[in-house]
Amino acid sequence: LSESGVPQLVQPMIWDYAADLDVEGKVHLVEKYRRCGFSKVWFASAFKGATGVNQSLTLIGHHLKNHLQWLEVASNSPADVLEGIALTGWQRYDHFSVLCELLPVAIPSLAVCLQALKNGGYSEKIKENVEKLLGMSNLETDTFMR
Repeated sequence: LSESGVPQLVQPMIWDYAADLDVEGKVHLVEKYRRCGFSKVWFASAFKGATGVNQSLTLIGHHLKNHLQWLEVASNSPADVLEGIALTGWQRYDHFSVLCELLPVAIPSLAVCLQALKNGGYSEKIKENVEKLLGMSNLETDTFMR
């Protein structure tokens, strides 16, 4: 790869939507990309649409855990390597599948994930801030929103 010149033309994106992300493995992958000559990498997560082909509601806790682990990958990687993170919101698994997790039910998840990334973590204070921003009295992250 380094001899091909590709690292000067593109920036790789590392995708993973798992709630139990292999942080150490991702850090090693970032290091491998650096050794190949890539100066920057992107991470890709999902705030919705990545937990089941026919999922209709968004389990916020799954996506929050994923984002917190991406923050851990970033903090264990060289400071200048991360170009950004793409928060994807999948609506269907393929063109033949039904729609899943429509945007209105996933807005709380998007707000939680964005706030976690913006603040470098998640706390009760951040939860209260999201509740205030969305006009909600009880933001549930470990169960489906009612």
